[in-house]
Amino acid sequence: MNTASLKQDYQERIVPQLMKEFGYTTVMQCPKLEKIVLNQGLGEAVADKKIIDVAQQEMTLIAGQKAVATLSKKDISNFKVRKKMPIGVRVTLRGERMYEFLERLVRVALPRIRDFKGINNKMDGRGNYTLGITEQIIFPEINIDNITKLLGMNITFVTTAKTDEEGFALLREFGLPFKK
Repeated sequence: MNTASLKQDYQERIVPQLMKEFGYTTVMQCPKLEKIVLNQGLGEAVADKKIIDVAQQEMTLIAGQKAVATLSKKDISNFKVRKKMPIGVRVTLRGERMYEFLERLVRVALPRIRDFKGINNKMDGRGNYTLGITEQIIFPEINIDNITKLLGMNITFVTTAKTDEEGFALLREFGLPFKK
């Protein structure tokens, strides 16, 4: 199944399903997946600058798009953080790359998690969903032999849904394995 098919699946199967479920009168009312944001907070990068570079390379491999370093906004003396210091890595996926990543996440990466029972169904109140992953090695693009440190990440699915129910239904139809 290629990426065009996930987009096609959205138009041919998911939209009619959601229109029936929520009683929409037009296709334009159906929630859409706007973007997927991958984010890694790397607090330990304060001590070791190489962590940011490694994380950037790994995130670029996972997303298929160049990752950028996120910079601190202010000085925090307790954490030895200075303003504009790199403290994380992020990538925003839209369009074809977004569907491609979603497909790999649902079909390959999530099933590789040990003792996987599904993901929590806690939405943010506006129809968006954030999934926390504890290890980056669930992605097949990452070579386990080259790993220096296990890093977690947050994956945020931003939808045009107005309510949590609509956003949840959209992501469920895309095949995210929510807990029953």
